[in-house]
Amino acid sequence: MTRNEMLIRKLAGERVLKESEFRELIESYTEEELQYARSLAGDLLEESYGKKIYIRGLIELTSYCKRNCYYCGIRSGNRNAERYRLTEEEVLSCCRTGYELGFRTFVLQGGEDPYFTDELLIKMIGRIRNTYPDCAITLSLGERSRESYQKLYDAGANRYLLRHETAEEEHFRKLHPEGEELALRTAHLYALKEIGYQVGTGFMVGSPHQSSHSLAKDMCLIHELQPEMVGIGPFIPHKESTFREFPSGSVKLTLFMLALIRIMLPEALIPATTSLGTVDAKGRENGILSGANVVMPNLSPMNVRKKYMLYDNKAYTGSEAAESLHLLKESMGNLGFQVVVDRGDHSSRKTADTPVIKKEGNRSV
Repeated sequence: MTRNEMLIRKLAGERVLKESEFRELIESYTEEELQYARSLAGDLLEESYGKKIYIRGLIELTSYCKRNCYYCGIRSGNRNAERYRLTEEEVLSCCRTGYELGFRTFVLQGGEDPYFTDELLIKMIGRIRNTYPDCAITLSLGERSRESYQKLYDAGANRYLLRHETAEEEHFRKLHPEGEELALRTAHLYALKEIGYQVGTGFMVGSPHQSSHSLAKDMCLIHELQPEMVGIGPFIPHKESTFREFPSGSVKLTLFMLALIRIMLPEALIPATTSLGTVDAKGRENGILSGANVVMPNLSPMNVRKKYMLYDNKAYTGSEAAESLHLLKESMGNLGFQVVVDRGDHSSRKTADTPVIKKEGNRSV
């Protein structure tokens, strides 16, 4: 057994490695060790969830954003971005279509748009909750105040996705304009956990200026946070972003990191992301075979999908589209998996709420 295989086995047994060990793995893994990690990740996934694939209906609420993150296609500084906002009725129509197709989780995702006040979102979430009481409601709307998070949770939201993007301070400063802080981003994640949300975080693989040191720190932060969901995918440049000249992230490294996350967090809900499917035609299928067990087909109205362009050539039709769910079922079936009609909660949340987590030293939200 190679040194890296021993480290992978150690991760499976102890659920964590030292930062230096994560870095060693990331810098030196071979093709054989990648396949070893993927095989072990698949075994652990089957032990936790069987051969089930959970679907989430993605509703892209708004392409307006007050932030100017250097990597993002809908950043405020992109004067050529096509902007839109869905109405409450449009969102409910998406939910109605999704429910009929078999979706039992709706994901409201959008830029940090001040137009969507707590009052507007509470009303919208309340209507979804009352109309579809058996469904989970996931929000991915960026940083808000702790008070706002609480109100939206009380209105009926169950989950919140907020990628930390990088756990290395210097790298964070290279991806974001002055005034945004890694410590504050992580404080938001802990606040969401304390309120009771099922929390998702994640990062881009191959983002500009990323190093093995950055990725090792990402793994350590994820272990510390113990999120219910982890979403990663390869970086893809946008032609109007600061990083337009940078190459896309490695699919191979993304699959390795996916496998390591599954091994570290066997019960996590991990999507095979759209970005993975955009960079590689078989990216989503390979993501599933690396330990992912969630896919998020697009439920947004067709006339706005091309406007929510976080990166170039973002896939939103074919098997990435909710209306083509039969294609997804077929491709998952070919891998030996079954798309199920289920909320797909984290196994620890099916019988009890996640215990409150308190972290010393974080800034308050």
